[in-house]
Amino acid sequence: MEALSYFLTAWIDPQLLFLVGLGTFAGIYIGAIPGLSVTMAVSILISFTFAWDVNNALCLMVGIFMGGVYGGSRTAILLNIPGAPSAIATALDGFPLARRGEAGEAIGIATVMSVLGGFVGIVALAVAAPFISEFALTFQPRDYMLLAILGILLVGSLSGESLAKGVVAGCLGLLIGTVGLDPLTAEERFTFGFVGMWNGISFIAVMIGLFGVSEALGQLQHVDTAAVKQKISRIVPSFDAVRKYLPLSLQSSSIGVIIGALPGVGGDIAALMAYDFAKRTTRNPEVPFGEGAKEGLVAPESANNAAVGGAFIPMLTLGIPGDAVTAIFLGALFIHGLNPGPMLMIEQPTMFWFMVGNLTLANLFLLVFGLTGIRIFTKIVEIPKGILIPLILLLSVVGAYAVNNAITDVYWMLGFGVLGYFMKLYGYQVGPVILGVILARLIDENWRRAIISEQESLGQFFARLFASPLSVSLFTLVVVLVLSQTPLWTWARRRRVRA
Repeated sequence: MEALSYFLTAWIDPQLLFLVGLGTFAGIYIGAIPGLSVTMAVSILISFTFAWDVNNALCLMVGIFMGGVYGGSRTAILLNIPGAPSAIATALDGFPLARRGEAGEAIGIATVMSVLGGFVGIVALAVAAPFISEFALTFQPRDYMLLAILGILLVGSLSGESLAKGVVAGCLGLLIGTVGLDPLTAEERFTFGFVGMWNGISFIAVMIGLFGVSEALGQLQHVDTAAVKQKISRIVPSFDAVRKYLPLSLQSSSIGVIIGALPGVGGDIAALMAYDFAKRTTRNPEVPFGEGAKEGLVAPESANNAAVGGAFIPMLTLGIPGDAVTAIFLGALFIHGLNPGPMLMIEQPTMFWFMVGNLTLANLFLLVFGLTGIRIFTKIVEIPKGILIPLILLLSVVGAYAVNNAITDVYWMLGFGVLGYFMKLYGYQVGPVILGVILARLIDENWRRAIISEQESLGQFFARLFASPLSVSLFTLVVVLVLSQTPLWTWARRRRVRA
């Protein structure tokens, strides 16, 4: 009963209720603008809320976090420009739906499934926090490395039928992600003597260029094509549609919770893994994945919002942030005199249940705000291309510049836009490049840690790898993913079916 009173703190306090709602509303539209990340918004908020009461500050920050993770899907569906990395997978089928005139229905499905995923993550946080955090602690550096490699190999799902093209694109992303100073030795890598490249290449500039600018360049060939009128007679999905996609949503949400609970991984990898899971397990989708399959919306949107609750698990129970935003939350809690970690639920159970209540409330606001304003928002894609293309380019320039206030990022963004245009022209998908950039640091750092912990002995590294059930499982998945894209696998499946 005491826990319930802490859970309902923000629900019965008008000021806290308003702050959660305001944060969620702002988060949706911050997340929808490429370059304005949730991490940036929450980090800026810390300086503004330093003198606030801790409850007020956390209510606003939780609302922005929950709304921002969902908000990236809006521009991903309408313009093929993911507002956040976690919306990359959403764009793969969301944008084709918008091009068919079904943007309203696509946003409606994305909203409802995001809310369902959010509730799964919150329930996991409230019920299974100790168990999931203990499982996350079993991951060694080699396991994080294998998990990241697994993510790179998932590009086979993002690149049509050609695993080779997907791997080439993913490796290009890894190469881009390693530009700058070595994180361990501070040696220059691929900087060619330019001081301006010491900090590496902003993945936001890469993402906006490959998705936004390349899309605008591709649309130049169709400037005279009439804009597709969007069907917005139905925004809220029917009960039958929700029931149809519910099993996939719950499965994808489970993936999101587990991936989100792994420190340093986040909702972007969770969304991509859930998309791959949906593509491999969905039989007879109405249209192929990548051409407007609604399952391709359900899986990533369920997973990335479920990862929010998952990311709070290690932060509140172990004092270890699950992603960049919860790392900022951790700092905010310390600033306000709190001590997240194993003793939090014993010494300050009020804070744990207060956070669970805030997340639940923010998820409800997400449903309300996510299903409103869609009719106005979908008018974006009905703008004539002669006006829309310059607007996309302007938005891309502003988004790239806003990250570091550096004109260099704008140049990188334009360069990667041209690269993305030619990649699409020759059948290479740009999603794997972004994934490679995001995962480069995770692979690099954990490979170093793994090999250093084994005294730089490759033989000892593999001996430990095969001695751990978790490592063996991840290694087996990597091998199966590679084999599943080879002619040998296809031949074996056909032979099994004939038998």
